[in-house]
Amino acid sequence: MADMNTDGSVQDDLLSARESLALIERQQREARRRLEPNVTLFFGPWGAAYLLGFGAIFLTYPTAVPVRLPGAVAALITAVLFVAAAVITAVTGARAGRGLRGPSRAAGAMYGWSWPLGFITLGAVNTGVTRLGLPDDAVTLLWSGSSLLLVGVLYLAGGALFQDRFQYGLGVWMMASGACSVLAGVPGNFAVVSLAGGGGLLLAAGYFAQRHPRSSVAP
Repeated sequence: MADMNTDGSVQDDLLSARESLALIERQQREARRRLEPNVTLFFGPWGAAYLLGFGAIFLTYPTAVPVRLPGAVAALITAVLFVAAAVITAVTGARAGRGLRGPSRAAGAMYGWSWPLGFITLGAVNTGVTRLGLPDDAVTLLWSGSSLLLVGVLYLAGGALFQDRFQYGLGVWMMASGACSVLAGVPGNFAVVSLAGGGGLLLAAGYFAQRHPRSSVAP
């Protein structure tokens, strides 16, 4: 009977240890889920903004597509979508940053700030170049191509920083899309930015949503 009691207690201890390990693993997964930002809320809104916003601009030109939008309508659609995307990603990034401490928080903050700093600088450079008297089509190609180039470089940096090959590959895709937009001319550049740029971001959002399904909205 003593042996049986000893064996029983050993089995109980083993079960308790396994249960404890399983509980710890579940808690760790839940902690990661809450602390990691919902990256679909970064890629999705911007993908929709690029796809629909630049698609609307493309439809302001006389093309083979029978639909034609007034310039004011296209400008309003683009402005609303880009502002909404900026607000969503800013709020998502701020909420995600609250759960980070130390070097991870610093690295994430520096990478986050690289986006507005990069686009502010790009805007200043492109504005200065535009003042040299470039033709309208050249100005249009300059802005669309350089914008996608910057986005691609920032995704390359993000992929290297977070050791994410998919994000790094997305950066390569965005840079290639920027080059193709310039080669496509006007108004083909808007179609490239819309379909290749926006479509690529939406595919990225779908990929991350499937890879990291979440039971609730990111904190």
